[in-house]
Amino acid sequence: MTDLEIAVQDAAGVRIALDGGASRVELCTALRTGGLTPSMGTVQLAVEAAAGVPGFVHVLVRNRGGGYVYSDEDVRTMCADIGALRGTGVGGVVVGALTADGRIDLAALARFTAAAGGLPVTFHRALDAAVDPLAELARLAGTGVCRVLTSGAAVRSIEGLDTLAAMVRQAPEGVQVMAGGGVRLQDIAALAAAGVDAVHLSARTTFLDLFPAGPGGGAQELDATDPALVAGARAALGESIPAR
Repeated sequence: MTDLEIAVQDAAGVRIALDGGASRVELCTALRTGGLTPSMGTVQLAVEAAAGVPGFVHVLVRNRGGGYVYSDEDVRTMCADIGALRGTGVGGVVVGALTADGRIDLAALARFTAAAGGLPVTFHRALDAAVDPLAELARLAGTGVCRVLTSGAAVRSIEGLDTLAAMVRQAPEGVQVMAGGGVRLQDIAALAAAGVDAVHLSARTTFLDLFPAGPGGGAQELDATDPALVAGARAALGESIPAR
């Protein structure tokens, strides 16, 4: 069975993903910037929305937009956020960091996993920005990372199929490969056929805020998890909604 992970931004998204047959969610905010750490209030309500399904909510920990080369203060901030997530009922954390020469920042990763205190750790698409993603994947052996989110170093996952298949073959023992990045419903069957352990997408649609902030207050466009897209993703995997 290929897992289905939905990137969501709120408790409503958690409920939609749960009802639509997702295996888990990645909870974040600011998906339009690639995702940032959600507030603790959002985390609390998301965990409550998934009550009865242990491990359903995984939380992205990324303190700022931009690239993945972080200062010590950035790392300390993210470690503090990870520590705050322990004991909240979340099922895991999603992190990533690179060095200036495009390799996985193993020192920062060790600090993240230590802060996680046994929570499952996913390494996110920072891997796709590495100088040699396949070689860097091998360096995750023994780090405590249980899963990687990757597009196969392509703009869209469907364009990285060959690399994704190679990652599946070469991933260290105990590290799952999850395909994500620009995934459309019509891509899902091919991604699953490449042998990935999971497919990840945001399954969201855009709408206009009826009460926008006004001049200088930000964009009027908002987005939300779409039940039809979640159900379509599950159907594209050729599997029925799992019993809860």
